[in-house]
Amino acid sequence: MLAVTSAFTSGAALVAPTAHASRASVQMGIIDGVKNLLGKKQDFLEAEPYWDQSTIPVNTYKNKAPFTGKIVSTKRIVGPEATGETCDIVIGHEGKMPYWEGQSYGVIPPGTNPKNGKPNSVRLYSIASSRYGDDMTGTTTTLCVRRATYWCPELKADDPAKKGVCSNYLCDSKPGDDVKLTGPSGKVMLIPEKDPNVDLIMVATGTGIAPYRSFIRRLFVEKTPFGEAYTKGTGQAWLFLGVANSDALLYDDEWQEVLKKYPDNFRLDYALSREQKNKDGGKMYIQDKVAEYSDEIFSKMDNGAHMYFCGLKGMMPGITEMLEGVCKDKGLVWEDKLSEWKKAGQWHVEVY
Repeated sequence: MLAVTSAFTSGAALVAPTAHASRASVQMGIIDGVKNLLGKKQDFLEAEPYWDQSTIPVNTYKNKAPFTGKIVSTKRIVGPEATGETCDIVIGHEGKMPYWEGQSYGVIPPGTNPKNGKPNSVRLYSIASSRYGDDMTGTTTTLCVRRATYWCPELKADDPAKKGVCSNYLCDSKPGDDVKLTGPSGKVMLIPEKDPNVDLIMVATGTGIAPYRSFIRRLFVEKTPFGEAYTKGTGQAWLFLGVANSDALLYDDEWQEVLKKYPDNFRLDYALSREQKNKDGGKMYIQDKVAEYSDEIFSKMDNGAHMYFCGLKGMMPGITEMLEGVCKDKGLVWEDKLSEWKKAGQWHVEVY
């Protein structure tokens, strides 16, 4: 019912049920209202001009005074053969906790830390929806959360005493549950929206996909000012995602839709470690897939592209070694080149 309720508040014309209205006419009214909402331009949460980052919200809610949101939905989004469970979790914030693409929310799980008896500490999660939320009302946010478990070789089973406190809390949450939120935080992963022709190279492992989903929805799914400018320009958003197998792919149906509609502006490469081989015959990890395009990526970066990394920090050494090799072949010093990219704000890293 959230989208329907939000449609009322957004001014969409819905048919209110009356004593004489048939169920069919009410349903048609609801459908028409939602269509009106989805067809509207998404511009009510934009800066002026839209690329101005000076008004970005930061730390609206802090650890000592968090915001209490409500779980709207929790759903598993990986197949049966995936390694582990990943959930898409939508949280309602009533429009009181606005954020921008590339930012994170903090979540404070209930209970206390058994090690010190103090309340559980905040955990950060990259936001996986645009600032408008998946229902495009500006009142929800989406998190992409992998359930953290620990396999005990002695028990030959998951050890519940060592499971991730916050990830399990979120993956077990039900619609209507309260959730304490802090933030939004972070400016490292923002999109440089002033240039509608900028190339964006997005590298992710697993749930590191979250910020890029927020980017891609803003660029290609919703009718935003930047999206309209970008799809008319020459910029290319290039997504690399590394997971174990096809069942572990995240939001693949969304990427395929964008590929169909915007083949010139969007590009997609997967690294499936248990299904693909790298050039040496070993497992295909994200750094191996990125390495296949090393010269092209280097060229794009030298032409002003922005490169983003989100996910496991283990991917970084392989990627930097690869780019270092390209530098060497070109007679350049890698440290100098990296420093140049960082100084220009082209290098964005948020790994854990």
